Amino acid sequence: MSTGTILVTGGTGYIGSFTALALLEAGFKVVIADNLYNSSKEVLNRIELICGRKPDFYDVDVTDEAAFDKVFAAHPDIDSVIHFAALKYNGTLPLQLYSNDPLRYCARLAYLSIQAVGESTEVPLEYYRTNVYGTICLLRSMTRHNVTKIVFSSSATVYGDATRFPNMIPIPEECPIGPTNPYGRTKATVEMVITDHIEAQRNKAEKEGKSGEEWNAAILRYFNPAGSHPSGIMGEDPQGVPYNLLPLLGHVAVGKREKLLVYGDDYASSDGTAIRDYIHVLDLAAGHLIALNHLRSKHPGVRAWNLGTGKGSTVYHMIKAFSNAVGRDLPYDVVGRRTGDVLDLTANPTRANQELGWKAERTLEDACEDLWRWVKNNPQGYRQDPPDFLLEALKEKRKASSN
Repeated sequence: MSTGTILVTGGTGYIGSFTALALLEAGFKVVIADNLYNSSKEVLNRIELICGRKPDFYDVDVTDEAAFDKVFAAHPDIDSVIHFAALKYNGTLPLQLYSNDPLRYCARLAYLSIQAVGESTEVPLEYYRTNVYGTICLLRSMTRHNVTKIVFSSSATVYGDATRFPNMIPIPEECPIGPTNPYGRTKATVEMVITDHIEAQRNKAEKEGKSGEEWNAAILRYFNPAGSHPSGIMGEDPQGVPYNLLPLLGHVAVGKREKLLVYGDDYASSDGTAIRDYIHVLDLAAGHLIALNHLRSKHPGVRAWNLGTGKGSTVYHMIKAFSNAVGRDLPYDVVGRRTGDVLDLTANPTRANQELGWKAERTLEDACEDLWRWVKNNPQGYRQDPPDFLLEALKEKRKASSN
C-alpha cells in the first residue's frame, strides 16, 4: 500500500477524477484543487461510492497562486502534484464572452455545435493564461512549500502532424515537437517550463552541496482517453460541447444530438478518416500512478512518456465499435476537415512499457461498452442520481471484495 499525500489539480475533471480514484485505491491521501469550470463536484461522491474514501476538495483557480499557498499550508504532508488543470476545447469559454448579448449567444451556440475545435484559435490568450501562467503559479507555490515532484498531464497534440517526418508513426517520444493549434502549443510550452524549473532546482541544490535528486517531473503525453468506470456510475460529463469522438457518439446514442459530424473522409487512411489511438481511462489513470511511483523511486529528473495502446483506429472504425456496443447503427454526416486536425496520432508506448512497466490492458470494445453503460444509465451525467440497480451491484461487488 502506497503512502503520502498527493495534490491533484483539475481533479474533478474526467481524467483527473479517475486518477484521484486510482490514488485512493492505492492507499494515497488525495487533495483536489479545481474551480469546477468544466466539471462537477458530484464526482467526489461517486469516488467515495466506488472506493469508500473521499478526496479533500478546494475550489481553486489554477491562476490563483495565493490559493495554492493556502492548500499547501493546510496540508504540509503533500509531497507531489499531478497536474491536470487546463483549458481544453469544450465550447464553453466563447459562450461566456457573448453572455450579455442573447442574439449573438444563440448564434454562437449554433456555431459551436459544428465548430468547437476552432474556438481555441479565437481566444488563444485565455489558453495561455490558464495553461501556461497557471502552471507557473502552481510551480512557484510548490517551490515555496518544498513540493518537489510533479506529474504533468500533457498531450499527443504536442507532436502535431508526425507524418511530416519519416518513420514516426506510431509516434515515439523522440518525434520533434510541432503542435498545430493553440491548445497543443500551450501544452508544449508547459513541458518546457517544467523542464527548465526542475533542472534549475537541481542545479541550485548541487551548488549548495546537495544532490537535488528529489526534484523530478513526469511528462505524460497521452492520446485519446475513452471509456468510463465499469460500475456505470462514473464517467465523462462535459459541461459544454464535447470535443472528443466517443462523448459525441454518446450524445447521439441518447438523442442529445441528431447525428455525428465526421470531419473529413479524404485522409490517407484505409477508409479516408483520421486515425487516433484510444486508451481506456482506467489504463490512463494507472499510468499516472505508476509514473508517480517511478519519480519517487528512480529520481529520473525530467522524463516524457507516451501513454497509448499503440493501435490506431479510424473514425469510421470507432463509429462501428460504439454502434456495436449500443446495438444499432448511429447516424453521421461527413463535413470538411477542421483546422489543426492531423492524419494520425497513434502512440508508440515502448518507452512506458519498458521503463515504467506500464501497458494498456483494456480493449477498444471495453471502452465502448463501459461508456455506453455510463451514458445510457446517466443521460444527465452527474446532474442525476445513479440508478439503484447500479448502486446495488457496486455494493455487492465491494462486499465480495472485502471478504
